[in-house]
Amino acid sequence: MIDALTHDDFLGGKIRIWQPRIGYRAGVDPVVLAASVPAKPGQTVLELGCGVGVASLCLAARIPDLHVTGVEVQADYAALAQRNGLENCLSFEVVTADLRALPADLRQRRFDHVIMNPPYFDRSSGTASDDTGKDIAFGGDTPLAHWLEIGSKRVGPRSFLSLIQRMERLPEVLHALEGRLGSFIVRPIAGRKGRAPELFLLQARQEGKTPFRMAPPLIMHEGDAHQGDQESYRADVARALRNGAELPIMP
Repeated sequence: MIDALTHDDFLGGKIRIWQPRIGYRAGVDPVVLAASVPAKPGQTVLELGCGVGVASLCLAARIPDLHVTGVEVQADYAALAQRNGLENCLSFEVVTADLRALPADLRQRRFDHVIMNPPYFDRSSGTASDDTGKDIAFGGDTPLAHWLEIGSKRVGPRSFLSLIQRMERLPEVLHALEGRLGSFIVRPIAGRKGRAPELFLLQARQEGKTPFRMAPPLIMHEGDAHQGDQESYRADVARALRNGAELPIMP
């Protein structure tokens, strides 16, 4: 049971999101993921592990007439995702389910885009959080390879899978998707110019034949160091975070 909520602005207030005051709280990463998805009006989108719906709703706010479905295992978070969709007047179907046991009707559907922000940490080599919501979001008990296997099966012909993940897990992601999808593009994400990337965006395509490509890094902030409370996002990142602009995976 979630005891206390906050009502937070995303995309400069274009959407407002209810989320737990304590526990897993969505930040910049799902917004960046949504900004990278090359969706077009009228297409279908599936988000695995949608949480309270931030990535899905940011994407739906940017691209009109999307048909977006989210899957979330935690019932409290799924209920908030449904509420957030309704209150932002965006079409958002939310399914409460373990991604390893999707409802039969969902297993029969394929989508133009499958997106995901899987847990960043391998629970088998880490320490669990005392907060259940945060623990599932950051670690969970579903191996990353299962996320990728299940997600790739829901990608329609010539359609796309997009995800954000920690850089050290890139080999694991590529290995899991080998033989399932193709036309891989990876874009590293670094906090500042000259720093090692900590995250990456990946896009892959069903039946894709284009050779693997590494995009130029997405640099999040201007300058060499954090300058107090002053916002320092680079212009393209600020446009995505504040105005809902696109951040193409291959600029």
